[in-house]
Amino acid sequence: SSDLKFREVDDIKSHYAIIGMAFVTEDYPLYYDAINEKGLAIAGLNFVGNAHYKEKQEGKDNVAQFELIPWILSQCSNVNEARKMNVLNTPFSDKLPLASLHWIISDSTQSITVESVIDGIKIYDNPVGVLTNNPSFDKQMFALNNYMYLSPKQPRNTFCENLALDAYSRGMGGLGLPGDLSSSSRFVRVAFTKVNAISGESEEESVSQFFHILGSVDQQRGCCEVADGKYEITLYTSCCNVTKRNTFPSGSGVQRY
Repeated sequence: SSDLKFREVDDIKSHYAIIGMAFVTEDYPLYYDAINEKGLAIAGLNFVGNAHYKEKQEGKDNVAQFELIPWILSQCSNVNEARKMNVLNTPFSDKLPLASLHWIISDSTQSITVESVIDGIKIYDNPVGVLTNNPSFDKQMFALNNYMYLSPKQPRNTFCENLALDAYSRGMGGLGLPGDLSSSSRFVRVAFTKVNAISGESEEESVSQFFHILGSVDQQRGCCEVADGKYEITLYTSCCNVTKRNTFPSGSGVQRY
């Protein structure tokens, strides 16, 4: 395998195989998301206004923000091996400044969220296995408390036993699930969808279910204007199987805006 070169940490001559989606410039892959041969997967998502990267620190693995995905995937086989790092404020080049990101890192058994903020590196266990953008992950998880009443089951009348209230439509256990396009609402919506979704036994059924899950947070052109005549849209959705370690079947996935 070819050498992986890094700005501050030692180059890696022999490493796990990596495949993913990237913007390649100067023969260097700037990964959006990727998986290695051991079934460890990472995706970086926008975290504008909260991401804060550090100066070089002695005694730590000083990894530039754009190097984080290949550095972890080249040598880590599972989430537990991927919990120590210092994310540097080193841009790739003058033309490509720092991207404000946080990351979800997953294997077949668990997920974590990694955020480099003003207070340092924060590593959160991620029991729902999803990530959107702002606010910070601890606040995203806390907001789920506001939706603990949601259920995939039909609701029963607890409003007043003397009122003949009727569940006049299917899906009313999900009344109150946020439907707007903000990242906090999309986090609640995709978390509810993922934890309740049931896949079939075959891989084809799992792939289909995967795209249905992320379809719940699609961004359609025209619905979210970010500047005059410019819109946030879903560019691609991809998934990989972290057990069989092949891309595009089900397992871990990313949706890119």
